[in-house]
Amino acid sequence: MPINIIVCGAAGRMGKLLVTLVQEHPETRLVGAVEAQGYSALGKDAGEVAGIGTIGLKVSSDYDALATPETVTLDFTVPEAALEHLRTAVTKGAAIVIGTTGFSAGQRAEAEKLAPQTRSLIAPNMSVGVNVLLKVVADVARILQDGFDPEIFEIHHRFKVDAPSGTALALGQAIAAAQGKDFAQQAKLARQGITGQRTNAEIGIVALRGGDVVGDHTVVFAGFAERLEFTHRAQSRECLARGALRAALWLPSRPPGLYSMKDVLGL
Repeated sequence: MPINIIVCGAAGRMGKLLVTLVQEHPETRLVGAVEAQGYSALGKDAGEVAGIGTIGLKVSSDYDALATPETVTLDFTVPEAALEHLRTAVTKGAAIVIGTTGFSAGQRAEAEKLAPQTRSLIAPNMSVGVNVLLKVVADVARILQDGFDPEIFEIHHRFKVDAPSGTALALGQAIAAAQGKDFAQQAKLARQGITGQRTNAEIGIVALRGGDVVGDHTVVFAGFAERLEFTHRAQSRECLARGALRAALWLPSRPPGLYSMKDVLGL
């Protein structure tokens, strides 16, 4: 039986791509396409909005009417909407995969409290390659410890509204956890002026924005007379969409809980 998929943010760049991939995949069936009130896409055929032709499913703003225990939601929207969709998914017993980034500390705390009440997966980056990078970086950080200074830089398109990226923060958190550091205390998200010498405990993150860059992340471990660099480059948003679809295929058979892409990939 195909897995019933709802795409939230169906008129966005990621949403259109997800609608396309769900329609193409033999093991999934698109049963809902959701957008916020006021969007011009509301009432239009979701396939036409995605550019793949008529599929007989209209874009709706009523997520509550679509979510059931037999559905998996793919959410790439904005934090406020994603949190509301998570609340509804919990109420309806629906599975949900959230790739939305930019949550405030309060929103993230609420999401982490709600998520275990249904089958849920929240990840700052759905790319398989990025999640392998997270594992590799943590392993390297554990081996190197204070002999090599960890610095992270990322670049995304000029339209991205949050910085640093959720992925860059996740990389920093992975390094901190591996080295027994408090990321909130040791993260340096920007440096300007007379900052003093770098300390061993610092984890630096720099965000660049410009053009149409999908998303590049580089982690540098800078030692004396040598350094290690690990880079992931997203060539298109399809790597994120395919990872999210992989998560949606994996999630329905799991018991209620909050999962990550590490669980999906067995890392």
